[in-house]
Amino acid sequence: MSKTKSAADVAALIRDGAIVAVNSSSGLCCPDAVLAAIGERFRTEGAPRNITTIHPIAAGDMFGTRGVDHLAQPGLISTIIGGSYPSGPSSAEPPLIRQMLGRNEIAAYNVPSGIIFDILREGAAMRPGVLTKVGLDTFVDPAQEGCAMNEAARDRPLVSKVEFQGEEWLYFPAIRPDVAIIRASTADERGNLTFENEGAYLGAMELALAAHNSGGIVIAQVRQVAQAGTLRPHDVRVPGILVDYVVEAPNQLQTTATPYDPAISGEVFRPLDSFALPPFDAAKVIARRVARELQPGWAVNIGFGISANVPRILLEEGRHGEVTWVIEQGAVGGIPLLDFKFGCSSNAEAFVASPHQFTYFQAGGFDLSLLSFLQIDGNGSVNVSRLSACPHVTAGSGGFVDITSRARRIVFSGYFNAGAKFDIVDGRLVITREGKIAKIVNQLEQVSFSGPRAIAQGQQVLYVTERCVMQLTPDGLMVTEIAPGVDLQTQVLDQAEAPLLVSPSLRVMDAALFQPDGKIAPQGSRVAA
Repeated sequence: MSKTKSAADVAALIRDGAIVAVNSSSGLCCPDAVLAAIGERFRTEGAPRNITTIHPIAAGDMFGTRGVDHLAQPGLISTIIGGSYPSGPSSAEPPLIRQMLGRNEIAAYNVPSGIIFDILREGAAMRPGVLTKVGLDTFVDPAQEGCAMNEAARDRPLVSKVEFQGEEWLYFPAIRPDVAIIRASTADERGNLTFENEGAYLGAMELALAAHNSGGIVIAQVRQVAQAGTLRPHDVRVPGILVDYVVEAPNQLQTTATPYDPAISGEVFRPLDSFALPPFDAAKVIARRVARELQPGWAVNIGFGISANVPRILLEEGRHGEVTWVIEQGAVGGIPLLDFKFGCSSNAEAFVASPHQFTYFQAGGFDLSLLSFLQIDGNGSVNVSRLSACPHVTAGSGGFVDITSRARRIVFSGYFNAGAKFDIVDGRLVITREGKIAKIVNQLEQVSFSGPRAIAQGQQVLYVTERCVMQLTPDGLMVTEIAPGVDLQTQVLDQAEAPLLVSPSLRVMDAALFQPDGKIAPQGSRVAA
């Protein structure tokens, strides 16, 4: 008997007060047709009411896939637990879900993505919850914000601090969802799911197990339905025994603003010369300097922002393949993509499930992470997750806290302050207009990464900007390199709110970084040692 139903039919199955887990990463794998049907049912029937939604990674985006915004209606959602949230440019209208949490109409939490997968896994196994050190001394810690994004959430904490075998841990109770909504490419009539057109699996299997083992239902949105028995067993990533209903949505986007690109799903490999190289500017200088920290044979995690250009630097310099890129959505190898397709890779060597990737990250199994920053304080702590002046500019923490909690080496990159203008003239950085907003600050809006904890754990941390490089030391941030053409006092030290140390062996950044055709060979440093 076929499990295929309409989106309206499955929306009618969700009861008031249900806990609904959604597998998505912005537009990637987003079951948008099902979410739209739930929103439409509420508009016409006033049901379901007061549901809790769980999103290990954001559901939807600001560029055509509404995702959770379909549900952002007063009375429909009472609580949202997200690893990340839809984000976009400051000039755009904030997503509806952001507006609701800003008005305290719902209780909203930002829980690291890997921890959310852990919480659901423990619920699937009927275990009590998660003990973890991920998030200690950050906004995740109940001594700070305990993951709460607004006042409505602070009254109902999700996390507590406990002692276990003489050590301090964070404890998250397991969550057992009533509904899991996942997406795949193809389902057969028995509900077996394959992902041949997707750029990741994310946590489809884990969410399905969590809902099924909790006595709930599993809804799968797919592009097409095939005859039972026609799918190859090795291709099935979620077996039909876990899937209750299938919704066919032939026009589902592959990822944000992308109908379909076979290179994203590994069905074709793109020629290397088809990847656009970054233009020569200050951002490229930063990416080039970051690339110097890479060593052949390393597995390197990469995040959104300037560091996302580093794979293109290696490609331009004939170093592609020296390192293996690993991203939280699950791609291993290849070339991580940019802009709307961020979170996907072309020419990947493998796709692994996101929960497995986060286990790898949480234990520091990789060699180096390249990440961005919004703010840095004098102790080297970093904020990437909250900007109160324009909250929807940042997606929240996502996998950042999982990745940085035990990473052996981290390179943060970004502009030294916000709003500055630059020229690069004859191999020298010329600051034509100074920025008005400091990013090296006395007080972070939110602690996403703890510098003091990193020192205590022996983590090696570097901060690369267009005008200087800084190192995390036990005494605070130390300027170790300065760009040619930059004045240390007026353009570095005076532009930082927090006091900076200066290395007694301060050196000038390699002039080749500031030349359009300058090739950069890798070099050892204290971070790369």
